[in-house]
Amino acid sequence: MQHHFITIEGNIGAGKTTLAHLLSKKLDARLILEEFADNPFLPQFYQNPKQYAFPLELFFMAERYKQLKDRVHNADLFQSVTVSDYLFTKCLLFAKVNLSEEEFKLYQKLFDIINQQLIFPDVLIYLHAPVSKLQQNIRKRNRPYEQQIADEYLYNIQETYSSYIKQHNIKTIFVDTTNADFLGNENHLQAILDALNSDLREGYNYLSLP
Repeated sequence: MQHHFITIEGNIGAGKTTLAHLLSKKLDARLILEEFADNPFLPQFYQNPKQYAFPLELFFMAERYKQLKDRVHNADLFQSVTVSDYLFTKCLLFAKVNLSEEEFKLYQKLFDIINQQLIFPDVLIYLHAPVSKLQQNIRKRNRPYEQQIADEYLYNIQETYSSYIKQHNIKTIFVDTTNADFLGNENHLQAILDALNSDLREGYNYLSLP
């Protein structure tokens, strides 16, 4: 495997964690999963976004930083590949959607200081699904606080991710997951593995699943 740090990203309900689990098993990789359930502000945020957005995003940034600093920066002699189901820049993307203009300016200053201390992934796998599919997945996993997420919020997150992917230079595999079934269809998972082993160019690389 030519990549030592693989990150998976996508909107809420895109299937990041499922794919991260599968890839880590196939690659015998160290797995880093976002510990979103530990954020005490998450249920309150969905009830009252304006009041709880800033502490929500600060908590997420602190936890993500600590987790990546502890896990990625400490080399493992037995597992040379790391798979994560989030990109640290996710902090900034969600903050851009959730925070007021003044809050975002302050948040961005903190983010820029912290981000310089972290290692960037070798490759980013971005899972793109239509909002209808995201809502279907959200209903299926049945986390109570997520059940009232509006389509408009998911569209805003989607647009923010799309803008970021078009301008950054991390090697990115953009995967249309409209009909993806990584658990049930071996060919879909194999297509991801083949893409990881291919000669990827900097920036955007589109992958259509078989």
